[in-house]
Parts: sequence; structure tokens; C-alpha cells
Amino acid sequence: MSAAPPSAPTPQEPVEPPQLLQLGLDDEPCLRADAARNRARLLEAAAGLVAARGADAVTMEEVAAAAGVGKGTVFRRFGDRTGLLMALLDHSEKKLQAAFLGGPPPLGPGAPPAERLRAFGRAALRRTVEDLELQLAAEADPGRRFTLPPYRVRHHHVALLLRQAVPDADCDVLAHTLLAQLDPALIHHLMHQCGMPPQRLEDAWTDLVDRITGTTA
Repeated sequence: MSAAPPSAPTPQEPVEPPQLLQLGLDDEPCLRADAARNRARLLEAAAGLVAARGADAVTMEEVAAAAGVGKGTVFRRFGDRTGLLMALLDHSEKKLQAAFLGGPPPLGPGAPPAERLRAFGRAALRRTVEDLELQLAAEADPGRRFTLPPYRVRHHHVALLLRQAVPDADCDVLAHTLLAQLDPALIHHLMHQCGMPPQRLEDAWTDLVDRITGTTA
């Protein structure tokens, strides 16, 4: 007797309408006034170091000295160097989040899922190119990089759009695969070691989305 054919993949549950938790990088939304001033001062000092000497100059010791505080204050406020650098990237990341969570289409709600995926990748690539040095310096260790709030929000968003566009795929894993193309280290390699212009990377993202979703721009 012949074996039964394998069962078809079970479509993943729809998650419309999209309701994403907007996870920012700042886990202290209600700081006291004096603590908020200290935090702003530290971030201003760190931003000044990046502008003057590059992201490599952003160490906890350098920031403490530039801000005129003890090193322990910087560690208490940001935890470690990665936390400090991620706080510096907070503003532009929140702008991107606001755009794809609630901004106008095609990046925001209201456009077909494949079109939103194309727009998301292009917007994320442009942001990474603008902040590339800082993003490379802020790269988390392998044990943390996929659990940080900004990555989790991006993954949730991409997986949600994939479930709408290709519901029979393993969209959670596929979302990680797509996001790998937006990795700052890969973008640095392609642009600075392979000489690829940013437009080629955006075109490659669009082509990948088209192939995965079976659509065309």
C-alpha cells in the first residue's frame, strides 16, 4: 500500500488588523527631571564624540569625562557601551517605527503587504546607510542582537506582512532571513568592500520581496 502524501502546511493564523507593540530603546519613560537632564547630557556628550572622533571614541570612560560625571553614572544609566550607543540611535529608530506602524502608505498601513515590505526594506536600508558607523559600533553580541526591542519590532512587522502575502510559508523564520539582508555589517561589506551603491541594495531587496511573494512592484 502506498504511503499517504505529506500533509500541506497549515496556514498561520491571520493577525489582522496589525497591532504591534511599539518597543522603543528607552526603558525609563518616566525619569525624574534631574535624571532626565543627566541622561540628555550624557547623550549629548556621546553624540559630540561621535561627530568629532568617530564611533570608536564612544567609550564609557570618554563619555563620562566629556560630560563631567563619574564613570559609574554612565554605567548606571545605560548598562554598557552597547546600551549607550543604542540610546544614541533611539531617535531615528523611533521615527522609522512610527512610519511603518502608523505613517502613510506604502510604508504605513493601507498598501498591499508586498508593497509595504518593499517600502520597509528601502526605508530601513536608507536609515542604516545614514547611521552606518554608529550602527556597527552598537552591534550587540550574538546572545542579545535578536532580543533587543528594535529588532523584535522589525521582525514582528516583517513576519506580519509575510503572513498576509504568503500565509503558507514559515513566516517567522522567513522574516529573519529577509532581515539578514538589512544587517549593518553586510551593508558595510557590500558598500565599502564590494563597491556597491545603496541603490543596488535597495533594488536587490525589492527583487527578493518580489520573488518571495510572487508579485512585482
